[in-house]
Amino acid sequence: MTTNPLFSLAGRIALVTGASRGLGLAMAEGLAEAGATVVLNGRDPGTLAVRAGELRDRGLSAAISPFDVTDETAARAAIDGVVREHGALDILIANAGIHHVRPLGEWRMDEWRRVMNTNLDACFLLAQHAAMAMLPRRQGRIIFTSSLTSLMGRATIHAYCASKAGLAGLTRSLAAELGEHGITCNAIAPGYFETDLSAKMRSDPATVERINSRVPLRRWGRPRDLAGVAVFLASPAASYITGQQLVVDGGMGIAL
Repeated sequence: MTTNPLFSLAGRIALVTGASRGLGLAMAEGLAEAGATVVLNGRDPGTLAVRAGELRDRGLSAAISPFDVTDETAARAAIDGVVREHGALDILIANAGIHHVRPLGEWRMDEWRRVMNTNLDACFLLAQHAAMAMLPRRQGRIIFTSSLTSLMGRATIHAYCASKAGLAGLTRSLAAELGEHGITCNAIAPGYFETDLSAKMRSDPATVERINSRVPLRRWGRPRDLAGVAVFLASPAASYITGQQLVVDGGMGIAL
């Protein structure tokens, strides 16, 4: 647990969606290590219970809230439940997202809508309801997991790129409205990370080498690489930062 008050989250309550594995779990772990009580979200209660137990075994504070982020009623009820059980919601990390690959001519609108609903619509809903819980206390942190693809395009993942670009815009609009109420809104934009979402790509050695050759740090990101970024944006150290998208890509987006 951190002892530097600039980065301390002692006493804070955080809800992290998509936290049963990968980036969400790593960010939740980082928040817990900084002193927050983390509420892990995912769709599988059993997996969440195991993850929360692992954190508690380390002396960290963790609870679970299983629900589907695309279920509006369930999402609203979950946020109400966090506030009711823990007394507040100080930090929301809206991280859950999906990915779909199709050549342009093969995309169906139901596929497009499924990606947009999970990656953008659900984040808006969660942020809207979380903000309502934060407003009376005049403090809060809303953090989205965006993507480097919000700034750089990639063939065949059109809905993913569009949804993440939409999150970047949503970050700015929420920051503009909520700032006067003491609530910040920022996004983290990861590049290529070692997660389940990238498993198929990483199974091809040529693809791995191609990405590594374009990243100045010469490696893919590891989920733990996002932990400190999440803690920073949620902490007092970032109290005057809002409406920003922090790219975490090993330098890929700045290298020609």
